[in-house]
Amino acid sequence: MFMGEYHHNVDDKGRMIIPSRFREGLGASFVITRGMDGCLFIYPMDEWERLEKKLKSLPFTKKDARAFTRFFFSGAAECELDKQGRTSIPSTLRHYAGLTKECVVIGVSTRVEIWSKERWDDYFEESQESFSEIAENIVDFDF
Repeated sequence: MFMGEYHHNVDDKGRMIIPSRFREGLGASFVITRGMDGCLFIYPMDEWERLEKKLKSLPFTKKDARAFTRFFFSGAAECELDKQGRTSIPSTLRHYAGLTKECVVIGVSTRVEIWSKERWDDYFEESQESFSEIAENIVDFDF
């Protein structure tokens, strides 16, 4: 399980250090793709395969299903870590997520997300105000 928030930079060559706590969970190779809300999603290969299977089961006759799978898969790239624990993020994905220098890397259960610091700060501030209301609507903490 991935959790936590870390701050790193993208260098001039488009490389970024993946937090050491996430490296083992991601394994030797992993997939980076466009995520929701203007960030990038990183999936370990086993989780990517489960997600791919779910998306393959969507009816291709549905316009929304075709649009989502195009968006999701066309941005996907299989990546690896170098000896310094960095990965190269393709330029199209850096552009999509607005990654220029400062980034925030967060663990979200089965995936890792990469945000530009500006977008994360904006998202966090906006969401923080409604966090209690969102939690009340979707989560029952009384197990």
